[in-house]
Amino acid sequence: MPVAPVPQRVAVVTGGSSGIGAAIARRLAPAGWHCVLLARGEERLRAVADEIGGEYELCDVSDRGSVERAAETVFARHPRIGLLVCSAGIPGRRSFLRADPEVIEQVVETNYLGSVWAVRAFLPGLEAGAPSHVVTIVSVAGLVAFPPSGPYSAAKHAQLAFSRAITAELRPRDIHVHTVSPGFVETEGFPQAGFLEMPVLGRLVARPDKIARHVERVVDRNRRETVVPAWYRIAPLAQALVPGLVHRAVSRARYRRARSDAL
Repeated sequence: MPVAPVPQRVAVVTGGSSGIGAAIARRLAPAGWHCVLLARGEERLRAVADEIGGEYELCDVSDRGSVERAAETVFARHPRIGLLVCSAGIPGRRSFLRADPEVIEQVVETNYLGSVWAVRAFLPGLEAGAPSHVVTIVSVAGLVAFPPSGPYSAAKHAQLAFSRAITAELRPRDIHVHTVSPGFVETEGFPQAGFLEMPVLGRLVARPDKIARHVERVVDRNRRETVVPAWYRIAPLAQALVPGLVHRAVSRARYRRARSDAL
Protein backbone atom coordinates (compact mmCIF):
# COMPACT_ATOMS: atom_id res chain seq x y z
CA MET A 1 0.00 0.00 0.00
CA PRO A 2 1.58 3.32 -1.01
CA VAL A 3 2.53 5.70 1.76
CA ALA A 4 0.94 9.15 1.55
CA PRO A 5 3.53 11.92 1.21
CA VAL A 6 4.12 14.09 4.25
CA PRO A 7 2.85 17.63 3.60
CA GLN A 8 5.70 20.11 3.37
CA ARG A 9 5.91 22.65 6.16
CA VAL A 10 5.93 26.21 4.84
CA ALA A 11 7.68 29.05 6.66
CA VAL A 12 7.39 32.71 5.70
CA VAL A 13 10.33 34.84 6.83
CA THR A 14 10.26 38.62 6.61
CA GLY A 15 13.63 40.32 6.33
CA GLY A 16 14.87 37.10 4.76
CA SER A 17 17.52 38.61 2.49
CA SER A 18 20.16 39.20 5.18
CA GLY A 19 21.03 39.22 8.86
CA ILE A 20 18.92 37.31 11.37
CA GLY A 21 16.17 36.57 8.84
CA ALA A 22 18.54 34.94 6.37
CA ALA A 23 20.25 32.99 9.17
CA ILE A 24 16.88 31.67 10.36
CA ALA A 25 15.95 30.61 6.82
CA ARG A 26 19.28 28.79 6.45
CA ARG A 27 18.54 26.99 9.71
CA LEU A 28 14.95 26.08 8.87
CA ALA A 29 15.54 24.72 5.36
CA PRO A 30 17.71 21.72 6.37
CA ALA A 31 15.16 20.95 9.10
CA GLY A 32 12.48 20.35 6.48
CA TRP A 33 10.85 23.76 6.18
CA HIS A 34 10.12 25.21 2.76
CA CYS A 35 10.92 28.88 3.17
CA VAL A 36 9.28 31.82 1.43
CA LEU A 37 11.44 34.89 2.00
CA LEU A 38 10.17 38.46 1.99
CA ALA A 39 12.30 41.60 1.68
CA ARG A 40 12.75 44.72 -0.45
CA GLY A 41 16.00 44.00 -2.28
CA GLU A 42 15.58 41.40 -5.01
CA GLU A 43 19.23 40.57 -5.70
CA ARG A 44 20.08 39.42 -2.18
CA LEU A 45 16.65 37.93 -1.66
CA ARG A 46 16.94 35.76 -4.75
CA ALA A 47 20.45 34.67 -3.76
CA VAL A 48 19.36 33.42 -0.32
CA ALA A 49 16.24 31.75 -1.73
CA ASP A 50 18.32 29.94 -4.37
CA GLU A 51 20.86 28.91 -1.74
CA ILE A 52 18.28 27.20 0.46
CA GLY A 53 15.96 25.95 -2.27
CA GLY A 54 13.18 28.32 -1.26
CA GLU A 55 11.05 31.04 -2.80
CA TYR A 56 10.85 34.79 -2.43
CA GLU A 57 8.49 37.70 -2.84
CA LEU A 58 9.41 41.36 -2.93
CA CYS A 59 7.75 43.09 -0.01
CA ASP A 60 8.14 46.25 2.06
CA VAL A 61 6.69 45.39 5.47
CA SER A 62 6.25 49.08 6.32
CA ASP A 63 3.67 49.26 3.51
CA ARG A 64 0.47 47.44 4.51
CA GLY A 65 -0.63 47.10 0.90
CA SER A 66 2.68 45.54 -0.09
CA VAL A 67 2.38 42.95 2.69
CA GLU A 68 -1.21 42.10 1.77
CA ARG A 69 -0.29 41.66 -1.91
CA ALA A 70 2.64 39.41 -0.99
CA ALA A 71 0.40 37.29 1.23
CA GLU A 72 -2.16 36.83 -1.54
CA THR A 73 0.59 35.73 -3.93
CA VAL A 74 2.02 33.27 -1.41
CA PHE A 75 -1.43 31.83 -0.59
CA ALA A 76 -1.95 31.03 -4.26
CA ARG A 77 0.93 28.55 -3.98
CA HIS A 78 0.82 27.73 -0.27
CA PRO A 79 -2.60 28.10 1.36
CA ARG A 80 -1.31 26.60 4.63
CA ILE A 81 1.46 28.36 6.53
CA GLY A 82 3.14 26.57 9.41
CA LEU A 83 5.45 29.35 10.56
CA LEU A 84 5.70 33.11 10.19
CA VAL A 85 8.93 34.76 11.31
CA CYS A 86 8.77 38.55 11.69
CA SER A 87 12.41 39.53 11.50
CA ALA A 88 12.41 42.54 9.16
CA GLY A 89 13.91 45.60 10.77
CA ILE A 90 15.98 48.70 10.15
CA PRO A 91 18.41 50.53 12.46
CA GLY A 92 17.60 53.84 14.06
CA ARG A 93 20.76 55.13 15.66
CA ARG A 94 19.52 58.59 16.45
CA SER A 95 17.91 60.02 19.53
CA PHE A 96 14.37 61.35 19.45
CA LEU A 97 15.65 64.91 19.44
CA ARG A 98 18.25 64.44 16.70
CA ALA A 99 16.53 62.07 14.28
CA ASP A 100 14.75 63.44 11.23
CA PRO A 101 10.95 63.00 11.48
CA GLU A 102 10.99 60.79 8.38
CA VAL A 103 13.52 58.47 10.04
CA ILE A 104 11.37 58.13 13.16
CA GLU A 105 8.34 57.29 11.02
CA GLN A 106 10.23 54.70 8.98
CA VAL A 107 11.66 53.01 12.07
CA VAL A 108 8.22 52.71 13.68
CA GLU A 109 6.50 51.63 10.47
CA THR A 110 9.09 48.92 9.77
CA ASN A 111 10.09 47.63 13.18
CA TYR A 112 6.67 47.75 14.82
CA LEU A 113 3.89 48.00 12.25
CA GLY A 114 5.72 45.63 9.90
CA SER A 115 5.01 42.79 12.34
CA VAL A 116 1.40 43.88 12.76
CA TRP A 117 0.76 43.91 9.00
CA ALA A 118 2.54 40.59 8.48
CA VAL A 119 0.58 38.74 11.17
CA ARG A 120 -2.74 40.17 9.96
CA ALA A 121 -2.03 39.42 6.29
CA PHE A 122 -0.79 35.85 6.83
CA LEU A 123 -3.37 34.96 9.50
CA PRO A 124 -5.65 33.00 7.11
CA GLY A 125 -2.71 30.80 6.11
CA LEU A 126 -1.63 30.32 9.73
CA GLU A 127 -5.18 29.31 10.66
CA ALA A 128 -5.33 26.88 7.74
CA GLY A 129 -1.97 25.42 8.78
CA ALA A 130 -2.74 25.14 12.50
CA PRO A 131 -1.14 24.13 14.72
CA SER A 132 1.20 26.84 13.51
CA HIS A 133 3.69 29.33 14.88
CA VAL A 134 4.59 33.02 14.81
CA VAL A 135 8.05 34.20 15.86
CA THR A 136 8.59 37.90 16.47
CA ILE A 137 12.20 39.05 16.61
CA VAL A 138 12.07 41.91 19.09
CA SER A 139 15.18 43.15 20.94
CA VAL A 140 16.57 43.79 24.38
CA ALA A 141 16.07 47.42 23.32
CA GLY A 142 12.37 46.63 23.69
CA LEU A 143 12.92 45.76 27.35
CA VAL A 144 15.05 48.73 28.40
CA ALA A 145 15.01 52.14 26.72
CA PHE A 146 18.31 53.03 25.03
CA PRO A 147 18.52 56.82 24.51
CA PRO A 148 21.07 56.85 21.64
CA SER A 149 18.53 54.94 19.53
CA GLY A 150 15.33 56.13 21.16
CA PRO A 151 12.96 55.69 18.17
CA TYR A 152 14.27 52.16 17.58
CA SER A 153 13.86 51.29 21.25
CA ALA A 154 10.34 52.72 21.33
CA ALA A 155 9.35 50.75 18.22
CA LYS A 156 10.69 47.57 19.80
CA HIS A 157 8.76 48.27 23.01
CA ALA A 158 5.62 48.52 20.88
CA GLN A 159 6.49 45.34 18.97
CA LEU A 160 6.97 43.51 22.27
CA ALA A 161 3.55 44.65 23.51
CA PHE A 162 1.99 43.56 20.21
CA SER A 163 3.63 40.13 20.43
CA ARG A 164 2.45 39.62 24.00
CA ALA A 165 -1.08 40.68 23.09
CA ILE A 166 -1.44 38.29 20.16
CA THR A 167 0.04 35.44 22.22
CA ALA A 168 -3.24 35.32 24.14
CA GLU A 169 -5.42 36.27 21.18
CA LEU A 170 -4.13 33.56 18.85
CA ARG A 171 -3.87 30.72 21.36
CA PRO A 172 -7.54 29.63 20.90
CA ARG A 173 -6.82 29.39 17.17
CA ASP A 174 -3.96 26.93 17.83
CA ILE A 175 -1.37 29.49 16.68
CA HIS A 176 1.60 29.66 19.03
CA VAL A 177 3.45 32.98 19.36
CA HIS A 178 7.11 33.05 20.35
CA THR A 179 8.69 36.36 21.33
CA VAL A 180 12.49 36.40 20.97
CA SER A 181 14.49 39.38 22.24
CA PRO A 182 18.16 39.23 21.16
CA GLY A 183 20.88 41.39 22.63
CA PHE A 184 23.44 43.08 20.38
CA VAL A 185 23.77 41.14 17.11
CA GLU A 186 26.37 41.87 14.44
CA THR A 187 24.81 42.05 10.97
CA GLU A 188 25.46 44.11 7.87
CA GLY A 189 22.42 46.25 8.58
CA PHE A 190 23.17 46.47 12.32
CA PRO A 191 26.98 46.72 12.71
CA GLN A 192 27.82 46.38 16.39
CA ALA A 193 31.34 45.08 17.01
CA GLY A 194 33.75 47.97 17.31
CA PHE A 195 30.88 50.42 16.88
CA LEU A 196 29.76 50.74 20.46
CA GLU A 197 31.79 53.18 22.52
CA MET A 198 31.32 51.18 25.73
CA PRO A 199 33.93 48.35 25.46
CA VAL A 200 32.08 46.00 27.81
CA LEU A 201 29.02 46.09 25.55
CA GLY A 202 31.10 45.62 22.43
CA ARG A 203 32.26 42.25 23.77
CA LEU A 204 28.67 41.07 24.16
CA VAL A 205 27.87 41.05 20.45
CA ALA A 206 26.40 37.80 19.03
CA ARG A 207 26.24 36.40 15.52
CA PRO A 208 22.99 35.84 13.55
CA ASP A 209 23.47 32.06 13.46
CA LYS A 210 23.27 31.96 17.27
CA ILE A 211 19.89 33.68 17.16
CA ALA A 212 18.75 31.30 14.41
CA ARG A 213 19.64 28.24 16.51
CA HIS A 214 17.76 29.77 19.42
CA VAL A 215 14.66 30.40 17.28
CA GLU A 216 14.65 26.79 16.10
CA ARG A 217 14.77 25.55 19.71
CA VAL A 218 12.06 27.99 20.77
CA VAL A 219 9.65 26.69 18.13
CA ASP A 220 10.49 23.03 18.82
CA ARG A 221 10.01 23.47 22.58
CA ASN A 222 7.05 25.85 22.27
CA ARG A 223 8.56 28.54 24.49
CA ARG A 224 6.56 31.76 24.59
CA GLU A 225 9.01 34.52 25.48
CA THR A 226 12.80 34.33 25.60
CA VAL A 227 15.87 36.53 25.70
CA VAL A 228 19.12 35.55 24.02
CA PRO A 229 21.67 35.37 25.52
CA ALA A 230 19.59 34.43 28.57
CA TRP A 231 21.54 36.59 31.01
CA TYR A 232 20.14 39.69 29.28
CA ARG A 233 17.01 38.98 31.35
CA ILE A 234 18.67 41.00 34.08
CA ALA A 235 18.03 44.17 32.05
CA PRO A 236 14.25 44.44 32.54
CA LEU A 237 14.62 43.25 36.13
CA ALA A 238 17.11 46.02 36.84
CA GLN A 239 14.85 48.50 35.08
CA ALA A 240 12.03 47.58 37.47
CA LEU A 241 14.06 47.36 40.69
CA VAL A 242 16.70 50.07 40.29
CA PRO A 243 15.46 52.41 37.54
CA GLY A 244 17.73 55.24 38.66
CA LEU A 245 20.85 53.10 38.28
CA VAL A 246 19.76 51.90 34.83
CA HIS A 247 19.00 55.47 33.79
CA ARG A 248 22.48 56.63 34.77
CA ALA A 249 24.10 53.71 32.96
CA VAL A 250 22.27 54.14 29.66
CA SER A 251 22.68 57.91 29.81
CA ARG A 252 26.44 57.39 29.40
CA ALA A 253 26.01 55.09 26.42
CA ARG A 254 26.48 56.43 22.94
CA TYR A 255 27.49 55.21 19.50
CA ARG A 256 30.84 56.04 18.03
CA ARG A 257 30.75 58.57 15.28
CA ALA A 258 31.63 57.18 11.88
CA ARG A 259 35.08 58.24 10.68
CA SER A 260 33.57 60.26 7.88
CA ASP A 261 31.49 62.15 10.47
CA ALA A 262 34.56 62.91 12.53
CA LEU A 263 36.47 64.51 9.66
